[in-house]
Amino acid sequence: MVGPERPVIALFGSSFVQYSFSNGGWGAILADVYARKADIVMRGYQGWNTRRALEVIDKVFPKDALAQPSLVIVYFGGNDSIEEHPSGLGPHVPLEEYVENMRKIANYIKSLSKKTRLIMLSCPPVNEEVLQNNKRGALTNVTRTNEVGKRYSDALIMMCKEMKIEAVDFFHTIQKRDDWETTCITRDGIHLTEEGSKLLVGEILKVIKNAKWEPSLYWKSLPTEFGENSDYYVVAPDGASTINPSDWTYHRKIRWD
Repeated sequence: MVGPERPVIALFGSSFVQYSFSNGGWGAILADVYARKADIVMRGYQGWNTRRALEVIDKVFPKDALAQPSLVIVYFGGNDSIEEHPSGLGPHVPLEEYVENMRKIANYIKSLSKKTRLIMLSCPPVNEEVLQNNKRGALTNVTRTNEVGKRYSDALIMMCKEMKIEAVDFFHTIQKRDDWETTCITRDGIHLTEEGSKLLVGEILKVIKNAKWEPSLYWKSLPTEFGENSDYYVVAPDGASTINPSDWTYHRKIRWD
């Protein structure tokens, strides 16, 4: 542990999470937005589905940990929705089981502490044409369609409404952009570009800002660590004081709300 203790926001999911700190990904953007306010912890596992997640969730989030996360953002569904392989092997999970697994994951996260909050992300659509053309190597036996993906996404959002869990319906949100297939999805047809990540971060921050959580986890509501004035900062033009840069955000391309 590195002190002082800050709120912890954990990202839990498949490659959608594991890749989120690469190439301007959404995890990296969140880490910048919450700099000196909260720690963004990545627990992403490429190739995982909800069955695999349930096998080890108690090791990823042990209930006897000294401190529990303030917020967990969960993404699973893309791998679960892949077409079933005739061998019975592979990541496919039937829709009803997927929903039940996500319900179990949600209940486990909520049981970590009274102050642990939860946001679930639905799977975005894929670029079907690109994915079809990429059917070689590791993706040879991967068949994933938006028709099926929509069913998994809609079922998750419905479950979240029933359980009163905050959620981002990213399947539909990303498609509000006419050019989402080329600007928001990477060349593998599945994962997010930097532009897609920016879109997702905007939706996550919107949910956090509007959530009725006490205390609020909205980044502007959290104190800046060691944000007090200091004589060691750059001297102000008046020559008699210093300029506190603790909350400067001019380096960001986007002025996040």
